[in-house]
Amino acid sequence: MLYVGCHLSASGGNLEMVRTAQSIGANTFAFFTRNPRGSKAKPEDLEDCARAMEALKDASFGPLVAHGAYTMNLCTLEPDARAFAAGVLADDLRRMAALPGNYYNFHPGSHVGQGTDTGISQIVDALKKAMAPGYPVTVLLETMAGKGSEIGGRFEELKAIIDGVGSEHVGVCLDSCHVHDGGYDIVNDLDGVLAEFDRIIGLDRLKALHLNDSKNPFESHKDRHELLGQGSLGVGAFRGIVNHPVLKKLPMILETPNELPGYAREIQLLRDLEK
Repeated sequence: MLYVGCHLSASGGNLEMVRTAQSIGANTFAFFTRNPRGSKAKPEDLEDCARAMEALKDASFGPLVAHGAYTMNLCTLEPDARAFAAGVLADDLRRMAALPGNYYNFHPGSHVGQGTDTGISQIVDALKKAMAPGYPVTVLLETMAGKGSEIGGRFEELKAIIDGVGSEHVGVCLDSCHVHDGGYDIVNDLDGVLAEFDRIIGLDRLKALHLNDSKNPFESHKDRHELLGQGSLGVGAFRGIVNHPVLKKLPMILETPNELPGYAREIQLLRDLEK
């Protein structure tokens, strides 16, 4: 069974997102823990969380993939902004404890001229402080396209963060657009890319996928998502992903430029591609 879904609005609560996901044929989904472009977060509703967890279990959903705010940069140059981002991370993980067993994904950050090693050290420090022992949430580092001073465009950078944190509760979310734009040829050599991931990080750390086509050519370092099959990856790349024995068991989250009817069509497309 494929676990396929998309980003949903969290404004109506967790149970409402489960119902919306079911209405479009999804059996997983992603949501932002707070305003994706800001810092505001709604207080958690523990009753709603409990009802949502029961509904997820009843409908045999795969793990959910929550997403941290885009503005949360754990390795920004300004100390006050960096400390604020670390506080947002800690608060998000505390809140995610109400949805145990699911994932919290975020963009590692941009070092803004400080250098990759410094940026990685700052990310590691924030994660170690935010992740309490025994926390029921697995944190996922998202693969990035490597634009500007982004950290996470190379597998080695993600490995350095994972090793620095030293927790079994840190994994990776592989974004198809990002790795393609970053120079990993998942179109023509998916097995080779996964072998490299396994050699550097370990496939046991690969926990989720973001499925997006790309508006830009291979190794462009641009990061602009496109509808499935309408970009430089093409439908064949996604056929390979949904049928790959390592990947087909992972939750797959669509982040294409779509509304709900479009996501429903893409969810069905992915299921139709499965052999």
